[in-house]
Amino acid sequence: FKSFMKKTSRQINLFDISKVEHKSVRSDKIKTTDINILLNRVNITKKNEFKRKIKYISFTFLAVGLVGLFTLI
Repeated sequence: FKSFMKKTSRQINLFDISKVEHKSVRSDKIKTTDINILLNRVNITKKNEFKRKIKYISFTFLAVGLVGLFTLI
């Protein structure tokens, strides 16, 4: 008897739609984020990238300097 009562893709239950809309509104409220937290995260990431670039450049100059020093000897 249940197989006879299966929903087809054409049938729409208004109660199911209201539940889905309620869930989407509820999920939107849960997923809010403070903009200051995001901005701080971006600033920290920029600082870390800048430090990484400075280290890379300094190691490159050190390597070039050492190679130049050993070629003079």
